[in-house]
Amino acid sequence: MDAIETLRMDVQEGRISADRLCSLVVIQQQQLEATQHQLESANKRIDELEKKLGGCGTAKVDEAFSMRAEEKRQEARGKKKAKKKKKGRKGRFKSAAKIALAERTEPIYPEGVDQGQCKLSHVRPVWRLEDRRAVLIAYAIYRGPKNAYGKIPGVLGRSEFGMEIAAELAFLIYSMGLSFEKACAVLGFFQNLQMRKAQADALLNQLSRHWQGEFEALCTLLANSCVVHADETGWSLNSVWALLSEKARLLLFGVHKDAATLEKILDPATFDGIVISDDAAVYANFTKSQKCWAHLLRKAIKLALQEKDNKKYRDFTDRLLEIYRAACRVQSDQRLGDAGRAAKIEALDLQIFALCEADWRLDLPPLEGIENDYRLLVNEIMRLALHEQLFTFVTAAPVTQPNGTTQPVAGTNNEAERTLRQPAERRATGRANKTINGARRQTVLTSVLESLRLYLKTFTLASVMDELERWGKAGQSCFTKLLKKLKLRLPESPILDRILPSPSG
Repeated sequence: MDAIETLRMDVQEGRISADRLCSLVVIQQQQLEATQHQLESANKRIDELEKKLGGCGTAKVDEAFSMRAEEKRQEARGKKKAKKKKKGRKGRFKSAAKIALAERTEPIYPEGVDQGQCKLSHVRPVWRLEDRRAVLIAYAIYRGPKNAYGKIPGVLGRSEFGMEIAAELAFLIYSMGLSFEKACAVLGFFQNLQMRKAQADALLNQLSRHWQGEFEALCTLLANSCVVHADETGWSLNSVWALLSEKARLLLFGVHKDAATLEKILDPATFDGIVISDDAAVYANFTKSQKCWAHLLRKAIKLALQEKDNKKYRDFTDRLLEIYRAACRVQSDQRLGDAGRAAKIEALDLQIFALCEADWRLDLPPLEGIENDYRLLVNEIMRLALHEQLFTFVTAAPVTQPNGTTQPVAGTNNEAERTLRQPAERRATGRANKTINGARRQTVLTSVLESLRLYLKTFTLASVMDELERWGKAGQSCFTKLLKKLKLRLPESPILDRILPSPSG
């Protein structure tokens, strides 16, 4: 508009002649004709392409055009709703119908009562796993004097599924990461057990309530461990925290990622073991710490890759990796005693100072880009070295798990990071918990199952069921047994309720 106004004023004031004005009009007319010709050619080309592709594309419709949506629109216009076909029987199977399908009947008498004094009370059908397949067994429950009833071994309360089915279901969903639908499909395909999603949900709820006492025992064992690997990541509800020790493996879903939550599980004021973690501020108050070398090395390697021609970054990365490898060799050298390892650590500290001290003493202000990343890394390494948090793993004694396996203390936090990999993948695909009750259930079941790996020589369904059977006979779990052996007491209030208050409780 400014150019047109300027032209008009020039014409009025006589700065542009009539011939010049006519020339401008002719030029504009020619440009307009050329543009129209290009537009016609483009439209013609679009028509040809649409014909090759089968005509024009489908116009976008804002309203839903499914059959169900159309039926609702027809109902709004007054048309009668089509009658739905019946899909077979509905409702629950009666116990009599289930008992009729049972392969066999087994009597269950009260323990320590003369069978002659007992009378049949009722019959309960229960699905069990035998010879790699599901079997429906009718248990005849007898009642003795003083209202003593027989108890079906390996069955939770009034459940119609055995404990082995509940344990396998929990493993498939929480350890293997299958959805409820896929876990039920696996049971149906491999063991011919037809289970609905609602049944699986109810069974896992029952198992988590049954194992809540074992979770509390694991929390106490973790707080009295020698070494704890700690890591955390975001979750659908707040965060998920992995705390792994030689006595317990806790995965806390839906908790807050703050010092107050950590204190309820692992109080820095009372915990005397080693905490292996990244350099997050929430782990800053523990007396004995080992900071993850993998985090430091990854930062250094990233610098070297970002500027491949920068010899300073490459030499820094190579030297830092050499120091870490030297520390690992010192840890595994059986010829060294405590004094020898202490001397080696002093030498390693001097190498760290020689690598970082010159840049660290410059005390540079914040820089730009990669240079600032290098400055932060140097400062971080020096701070950890001065606080003696780089080589704690070298002199730490190996830890022994309850199954007899001995493991050296690691210089990285990779185990906790690997443990959180699957929860992070499930979070990214939207298959994470949406409620606190679901987070509580996953916390209990995952922690108990993963902790069992530390107590069994082999982790299989058969070995897990043998262990659970021993729990029933002994009246206590392997976790409670170790708790009593160490003369440890459970806290007065449940830890689960403190970190994950139940909205339904």
